[in-house]
Order: sequence, then C-alpha cells, then structure tokens
Amino acid sequence: MIRDPQRRGHVLAQFFLAVGPRLYADLAEAGVLPTGPDRAQAERARDEWECFALYACVRGLVAAGGFNRETAIAIDALHERVLDAWAGRSPDPGATAARRNRIAERYAEYGGIGQAGGAAGAATVTRRLGEAAARHMARCDPPPAELAEQAGALHESLAEGAAESVRRAE
Repeated sequence: MIRDPQRRGHVLAQFFLAVGPRLYADLAEAGVLPTGPDRAQAERARDEWECFALYACVRGLVAAGGFNRETAIAIDALHERVLDAWAGRSPDPGATAARRNRIAERYAEYGGIGQAGGAAGAATVTRRLGEAAARHMARCDPPPAELAEQAGALHESLAEGAAESVRRAE
C-alpha cells in the first residue's frame, strides 16, 4: 500500500486519467451509448461516465485502505488532481463548478445505492449502480439494459483495478 495518502490519491488520479477514457471508449465501441446528431448528448454521456468512473476509484481507495482519515486525504488528493486535469481541458470556472456539483450529486446517489439493502443488497449493487449511471448517460428511464449492464461491469472492474493500483504501487 502506498503509505503517503496524498501520493496514494495522486497515483490513483493518474490511473483514472489513463484508464477511465479507455473504458468509455469500450462503451462507445460496444454500441451501447446513446447516439444521435446531438453532440451535447455525447458530451453529457461522457461527463456522466467520468463521474461514475471517478466514484469507482473512490470505492477502490476505500476497499484498499478502509474508510479512515488517511483515505479521506487520499480521496481529496485524487479529486484535486483530476479536477486540475479537467480544468486544463476547460478553463471555464463555471464548468468546473458545475462538474463539482454533479460529482457531489452523483456520489450521494451512488453512495445511497451502495448502502441500500444491507447484505442482501450487496448481491445486486453492481446492477443497481449500472442502472443509475446508465439513466444519467442515456437520460431515460428505464435505461438501456445493455448500457446498464456494461457500465456496471466496467465500474466494478475499475474499482478493483483502483484498489490494486494503490495496494501494489509502493
């Protein structure tokens, strides 16, 4: 495990910035994302995926180190590094603030899904998280089943990869 929590968060940010876009490309190549002439729709789907993927990395941090003060420091460092990278792509402070707000909203939603159902809910959490993310990406309810399934599976893989990346990096 990376001992320094800030470094742990920074290493995970590098992992996220490298892997997150590739997994989104996998969703696109699989043909499960909403399509159409509206470029804004594609950008919203990508933005929603980024929130979902970032949440997977937070889940990975918690899985690797438990939920404690050091993990909270690592999560803050992860967010700082990722948001800085995103701000470099779009230096509009309004866009950065909107992205922060969306992340907070999604984390609250996804966290509630993860806590719902107790031990029995653990068996379906991947499906339920995938459905929630797919609803946001496709902007429809119910969401496309294939998108929900693939998003959930990629989210779980990303969470596991995030946990391993901080466990083995030192």
